[in-house]
Amino acid sequence: MSTMRAIIVGDDPDGVGDALEDHGVEVTHATGTGNRDALTDAGVVDADLLIVTDVGLATSIPVAREDNGDIRVVVYSRDSIPEFARTSAELILDPELMDPETVAEELA
Repeated sequence: MSTMRAIIVGDDPDGVGDALEDHGVEVTHATGTGNRDALTDAGVVDADLLIVTDVGLATSIPVAREDNGDIRVVVYSRDSIPEFARTSAELILDPELMDPETVAEELA
């Protein structure tokens, strides 16, 4: 079985990336605005998960899907996600309602 790979888009103030790594997931971060170059550098083509922690960077979701149609998208933020991105996310989670450890257990 291959290692699960996740990309974090946005800062990770709640530590979901660390929690995923604790569950054996290989985590990379898309720098800056999470544009195509940043997603490519983070390994979007081979990633299993895209974790968006900053809804202001939700435009990274359709860009990631163009490069990897099988990527699972999770929004992990206290803020509301823009309407255009809601239909593209499999899960939309509020860190105040679900801690990073539980999220990692469910995703890994």
